[in-house]
Amino acid sequence: MRPPAAGGPVRLGTRSVRVTAKHRYTVILEPQEEGGFNVHVPALPEVVTYGETEAEALAMAEDAIRLAISYRIDHGEPVPAEAKPEVRQVTVAV
Repeated sequence: MRPPAAGGPVRLGTRSVRVTAKHRYTVILEPQEEGGFNVHVPALPEVVTYGETEAEALAMAEDAIRLAISYRIDHGEPVPAEAKPEVRQVTVAV
């Protein structure tokens, strides 16, 4: 018997128990000129959100990540591991 997918139900006798897995992702907060932050998650490109404060942006990111992972599990898609992005700056003359 194969182990249950994270977040999936498991039968124990006559009861079902939901298995929970923890996932940790890097989020990129991009300050906006008009205020607030856009948030991107490199490992989950479908996750892009916004918050007026850093705390709100991070809370929105958590919700969006949770939804993206749930969708992937429910549709049999893989849940990616952390992308470990590397950030660099480039200078461009125009």
